[in-house]
Amino acid sequence: MKIEIWSIGKTKEGYLQSGETLYLKRIKNYHTAELVLFKEPKTGKSNASQVKKLESEVFLKSLQPDDYVILLDEHGKQFDSVGFARQIQKWFNQSPRRLIFIIGGAWGFDSSLKMRSNFEMSLSKMTFTHQMVRLIFLEQLYRAFTILNNEPYHNT
Repeated sequence: MKIEIWSIGKTKEGYLQSGETLYLKRIKNYHTAELVLFKEPKTGKSNASQVKKLESEVFLKSLQPDDYVILLDEHGKQFDSVGFARQIQKWFNQSPRRLIFIIGGAWGFDSSLKMRSNFEMSLSKMTFTHQMVRLIFLEQLYRAFTILNNEPYHNT
């Protein structure tokens, strides 16, 4: 199984890029993982609903039928770090070919992608830029692996 984290657009800030690189390297000590950045669709003067639809179509085109898809959405289920680690283990036990976490843009996800998803989770009740969410999520994924391996990174 492979873990992929999908998002629209490039990471523009150097400090965020450095953090992403650091945590991806750490995660790869435990499992195959990749950050996949998709090109932003041309939205012109589209409204929020149209932007959500265009961005969701970008993701839908790249999904395979057997992918297990988790949307990072403000309305999804929230976990503490230990709970997230347990959920990761449950997903691993299901043995999907690809476990795909999708980070939404500023307007979230279109209903078409929500219907295709298997799970929705939220990192916080607060709102973050999708560039910051990449780094925060990668750190939490790394933390989950250290918890599952009883390593001292996570202090409980």
